[in-house]
Amino acid sequence: MFRQRYVLEEMFATTGIAINGSSPWDMHVRDDRVFPRLLQDKSLGLGESYMEGWWDCPQLDEFVCKILTGGLERKVKDSFKFLAPFLSAVFFNMQSKIRARIVAEQHYDLDNELFMSFLDPYNQYSCAYFDGTEDLTEAQIKKMDMICRKINLSEDDNVLDIGCGWGGFAKYMAERYGCKVTAINISEKQISYAREFCKDLPVEVLHCDYRDLQASFDKIVSIGMFEHVGYKNYRAFMKSAHRCLKDAGIFLLHTIGSNESQIKCDPWINKYIFPNGTLPSISQISKAVEGLFVAEDLHNLGPHYEKTLLAWHANFQKAWTTLKKRYDEKFKRMWDYYLLSCAGAFRARNIQLWQIVLTKYGTPQPSCR
Repeated sequence: MFRQRYVLEEMFATTGIAINGSSPWDMHVRDDRVFPRLLQDKSLGLGESYMEGWWDCPQLDEFVCKILTGGLERKVKDSFKFLAPFLSAVFFNMQSKIRARIVAEQHYDLDNELFMSFLDPYNQYSCAYFDGTEDLTEAQIKKMDMICRKINLSEDDNVLDIGCGWGGFAKYMAERYGCKVTAINISEKQISYAREFCKDLPVEVLHCDYRDLQASFDKIVSIGMFEHVGYKNYRAFMKSAHRCLKDAGIFLLHTIGSNESQIKCDPWINKYIFPNGTLPSISQISKAVEGLFVAEDLHNLGPHYEKTLLAWHANFQKAWTTLKKRYDEKFKRMWDYYLLSCAGAFRARNIQLWQIVLTKYGTPQPSCR
């Protein structure tokens, strides 16, 4: 393992990372098996070995930021073990109607109490807007308010919320504007929670795949769901939104995005957090909307997602005293790695968060911002 350690030390050194160094972003090795594991399995091995406790890092988010900024993953040759998943994504629709349920069952149906332990009171599992505040709850309200203003929401609107989560934004719109909301989802636990959360409000929560909806709406929003659509379905998603949006309506898409077009996401994220997820590029989104929508505004909130993830992680740490009664240490390390590595990816500008305002051809331009 000496040779493998030497190779990794040389690679890490180019980004200012040392093995067993004194900086908070340095890797502290607990098990030497980590060295061949990283060279063989790259990002998957990095995350799995962290879950196993083979290494630690006081500031994991900055460690990941430095790795991505330094382009270290590109310098390690691809492993043949990742060829099969890549080919599957090429030849098969990994986010078909049947397969779309996989992420719901593995992640979103996991445990409502787990998510409620670190989210804000509106249960927003998406990027907040830290405009003049450092408070997560206030930042999430600012995000929801901004979206409502971008789509020019009014009490007369009939709104579609595609991928409504636990119903927080649907509730916000109905409470603040008095509009009617149809919220769709495929996660059983989220649907059950959302129906109770939004009771006595003009909100209808439906178990429905976006491909099946036929109704007509004044406004459409989709917040943090497009990442689960898959590149083979981007066009189908946009056609569904176009079919359901009235001619003078406004559609806002809120999605994490990639700087480069791809068909698969990070192997560790795919295996442990969001199976079959894919981050779209601007090019892929543009191709999907061509001939259907006018892109009125694109707003990049990427730096705000780093803050959101760090706030979630801080809340998760506080809640662990209670959560550890139901989950083991490996589960905790998985969530630590998930939240902090994603924060590091946003800090490195490796991934982005876009809000895109779309209208049908011939629609007067909305104010957007």
